[in-house]
Amino acid sequence: MEKILRRKSRKIMVGNVAVGGDSPISVQSMTNTLTSDVKATVEQIRRQEAVGCDITRCSCPDEASAKALKEITKQVNIPIVADIHFDYRLGILAADNGAACLRINPGNIGGADRVKEVVKAAKANGCSIRIGVNGGSLDKKLLTKYGEPCAEAMVESALEQAKMLEDNDFREFKISVKSSNTLMMIDAYRRLAAACDYPLHLGVTEAGGLRAGTVKSALGIGALLMEGIGDTLRVSLTADVEEEVKTGYEILKALDLRHRGVRIISCPTCARRGYDVQKTVEELERRLSHVSQNLTLAVMGCVVNGPGEAAHADFGVCGGHDGNMLYIGGKPAYKVQNENIVSELVRLVEEKVS
Repeated sequence: MEKILRRKSRKIMVGNVAVGGDSPISVQSMTNTLTSDVKATVEQIRRQEAVGCDITRCSCPDEASAKALKEITKQVNIPIVADIHFDYRLGILAADNGAACLRINPGNIGGADRVKEVVKAAKANGCSIRIGVNGGSLDKKLLTKYGEPCAEAMVESALEQAKMLEDNDFREFKISVKSSNTLMMIDAYRRLAAACDYPLHLGVTEAGGLRAGTVKSALGIGALLMEGIGDTLRVSLTADVEEEVKTGYEILKALDLRHRGVRIISCPTCARRGYDVQKTVEELERRLSHVSQNLTLAVMGCVVNGPGEAAHADFGVCGGHDGNMLYIGGKPAYKVQNENIVSELVRLVEEKVS
């Protein structure tokens, strides 16, 4: 099978997570609790960790939030990116209190002296930085120049801000050029990828609810990943934070770039099905959501495509009117009745991963 050839980018560290170079593409999310509420924020981050989140981001709109990072980082295992806007002092405070990375726009935290102070704090604390350009909040001079938000304006903004960090002899940063317009986002990342070798953080910002946001993100992020562009990603959804992580992994799994958890291959069903495939898949997804190992299940309704899919899966089931054939290691093993399909597959998976 042909593999995707990834763009060559430099490697940086976000805490203990490598981003860029030959590192695995990392999956990120963001908390939506008040960061100053340590208990609620820690509980939410632990939920993110349970589904495989590599890096999370916390808003730091005030001093209490930035200071809270000191306690939060002690109680979680993944690195935290502090989301900073406008006030450079909050960036310094977040770095001093345990942030592994600062998400800033150097252009909106003040002049060169303030950027220099933030970089100084980042260096002193081993922090990386993410330059976060957003199509909805571009500098007025760029909007005047281009007339409207566009890919060219976002890339120009990103490169200008990258230079501000480079001028301070700082290169431990990644860049994002997000937009809620999927085509604009794809165009911007393509241009940026051609213009620099910094690691790129992918995302369609303000993508929407679970279904619409998943589709927009899969198209935007997926298109770029297929071209080898992207070193880390966040799927921005108006949904439970765990869904962002799960969707991120599904995008990576679909492109064979990174695998986590059970991948279920299932048919859309038709009149030939030997059992209720939809309910079976829903129950398997629920009961196997805790499994982190990379396994494939083929859940197929009939013998048209079932045996072929099951032959390439760790475990599978193929529907039949005189019983459903269960496959182990790609080979037919024994028949199971409809009511026992889920329990048998769950048992086999749990035995394999235990």
